Amino acid sequence: MLPRVHEVSLPTHQVGVLEWGPPDGRLVVALHGFPDTAWTWRHVAPLLADAGLRVAAPFLRGYAPSEIPADRDYSVRALAADAVALHAALGGGRDAVLLGHDWGAITTNAVVGDPASPYGRHVSLAVAPFAAMNPSRATLRPWLSAMVRQPFHSWYIAANQVPGLSEHNFDRLAARLWRSWSPGYDAREDLELLRAAVPDVEHARAVVSYYRAMLGSGIKPALAEPVAPLLYLHGDRDGALDPRFFPVVEHWMPVGSRAVLVADAGHFLQLEQPAAVATAVLEFVS
Repeated sequence: MLPRVHEVSLPTHQVGVLEWGPPDGRLVVALHGFPDTAWTWRHVAPLLADAGLRVAAPFLRGYAPSEIPADRDYSVRALAADAVALHAALGGGRDAVLLGHDWGAITTNAVVGDPASPYGRHVSLAVAPFAAMNPSRATLRPWLSAMVRQPFHSWYIAANQVPGLSEHNFDRLAARLWRSWSPGYDAREDLELLRAAVPDVEHARAVVSYYRAMLGSGIKPALAEPVAPLLYLHGDRDGALDPRFFPVVEHWMPVGSRAVLVADAGHFLQLEQPAAVATAVLEFVS
């Protein structure tokens, strides 16, 4: 199933959108992460569309064909504002779903922490709410096990803070991250799509600036706890955020929320196990 391609206007920039499913269906806004594109939903979206949902996957700010925003703001606060603005621009109702992976998950976690969220359901993949990463007495052992290993996965965050480093080596960085984050997955198609979305140093600087903005006050919305039910999905072979954190997150989840460890999936679980992801989403939103 090929998507419809169109643009919507947000206050700071034009946004390119891929859309699957009936135009009058229940809206699902699906946010991608780093280093990725809206095409990451090309397997899950048709499955949701077959169930009658309208899936709209925007290219996040800085990823072509979306514009580099006029405010050059890449903070979580700006990303959450975009998600809320997309709900209105795409004509979402109170039953709309916000679905996010990686940076899209960080954005979703920020929106579900806001009582004013216009979305009725929220689903995060691969990055749990930051508040969920704190251990309790019951989860101290798995938390320590994950913390010992996590620095070996997170080196790229420090690299992205160095001006000029990641943007001038973006293709090599992206290929390395895909290999280590989803071992065994053939990412050649995804990397080609990524090159089209990040075609030059200016766009590369924009997308790595998400990490640089983490050091500012705009990170605050990401620290909020959910105030509505949340579905969290994590791959059991994730090479970005260690799966040993999953018991910590699962124990923490608020009433009405759910955490699912997806078998045989790395960080890009929506591409590796689309049927399992779509099934979990449909069960949760219905």
